[in-house]
Amino acid sequence: MDERLLIGDQDASAQSGVTFERRDPVTDEVATRAPAAGVEDANRAIEAAAAAFPQWSETGPGERRALLLKAADLMQANVERFTELMVKETGATAPWAGFNVMLASNMLREAAAMTTQITGEVIPSDKPGTTALAIRQPAGVCVGMAPWNAPVILGTRAVAMPLACGNTVVLKASELCPGTHRLIGEVLTEAGFPAGVINVVTHAAADAPKVVEALIVHPAVRRVNFTGSTPVGKIIAEIAARHLKPVLLELGGKAPLIVLDDADIDAAVNAAAFGAFLNQGQICMSTERIIVDEKVADEFVAKLAAKAKALPAGNPREHVVLGSIVSAEEAERVEGLVKDAVAKGGTLVAGGNRNGTIMEATLVDNVVPGMRMYEEESFGPAKSIIRVKGVEEAIRIANDTEYGLSSAVFGRDIQRALQVAKRIQSGICHINGPTVGDEAQMPFGGVKGSGYGRFGGKAAIAEFTDLRWITIEDPNQHYPF
Repeated sequence: MDERLLIGDQDASAQSGVTFERRDPVTDEVATRAPAAGVEDANRAIEAAAAAFPQWSETGPGERRALLLKAADLMQANVERFTELMVKETGATAPWAGFNVMLASNMLREAAAMTTQITGEVIPSDKPGTTALAIRQPAGVCVGMAPWNAPVILGTRAVAMPLACGNTVVLKASELCPGTHRLIGEVLTEAGFPAGVINVVTHAAADAPKVVEALIVHPAVRRVNFTGSTPVGKIIAEIAARHLKPVLLELGGKAPLIVLDDADIDAAVNAAAFGAFLNQGQICMSTERIIVDEKVADEFVAKLAAKAKALPAGNPREHVVLGSIVSAEEAERVEGLVKDAVAKGGTLVAGGNRNGTIMEATLVDNVVPGMRMYEEESFGPAKSIIRVKGVEEAIRIANDTEYGLSSAVFGRDIQRALQVAKRIQSGICHINGPTVGDEAQMPFGGVKGSGYGRFGGKAAIAEFTDLRWITIEDPNQHYPF
């Protein structure tokens, strides 16, 4: 399938005429052929967004809301197209693709609801005859950079609230799913967003550094949001900092799920399996470290291992739970984490087998510091089980990571579980629920190496607007000289 850039409301090729191919990770057939944009193409997209900004920023909240709601309905109507593209480009299963479209549609509806919530306040002033206002205004052109692992959700999230706040946007598509991200732009355009309000740029992997820098440094760009790996997030933050541009970063994770000694074991097993193996563990919130009190560890591990062994893995076009890892290189890396842990004393209790990009649900028990699985984000279907002695060690291990996105705690004593949750260094924590969860209205983001800023609902308004102090004063006020 051949794709095009979206610049203004026009399909466009890269000025160089060069294209790149994204291949199906399972069949190795060409899934998508897309333009390999360069710096000049990135600049064209930004300039189209900048030209559209004055009129769009003055568009009323009712009109913005109506367009976002129409886009939500159109996105839902295109679920089959999105699913076909996601399966081909990323190796995802159809249920995961369907969930992507559902949640992304809800993100558009939530953004629509926020158009009338961009409010300000009147602040008492000490100056006689002065009315002081704090008001929020659209920032300008916003660049959104989305990854491949939840492409419809994260691609939509990168643009929905910026649009609701009156900004124009450029979506930088992932080179691993250019067709899926381009379809988001098509849906918004079909919904009736004016020319230049939404633009989509695709690029080859080799061109990413120069295209990303061009998108950040252009003078018209006022906000940047990025979802992806922590190393790349640091590069983006450094470039933006040199130009004093605010960035919202949602980066990697090493989510702990703590199983306390009073936990409902069956409930914890179900949550751990879901959080660990949904989308082959390729989710920023995926359960990466299962931290279990030694008093209940034997029972928990036996039950979780049995559940993991029963999860079918295979071609995502078939009836399976685990589909494909995104690439052969990533599959080899994940397998390497398992081999390293087993070689250093870990116990393989489930899975471990790999066929190309298909890998079984894999669990390694008795993981300890010094093993790569303990520290590195697996971002695949291989997860570590860490046994601990009591609550204090569980909290210490949970916080023994550079990351801090999501977490979970299982225990029947809710007050104790709540105290544990408060002490975990993460932006998100679920008590008696899985580490994986998202709702459009919730403040979503992390701490430490997982980034800063918040997507979702009212929290995102502050990220994509400028807060200004404006006064109306007595023109005949007294001056001291």
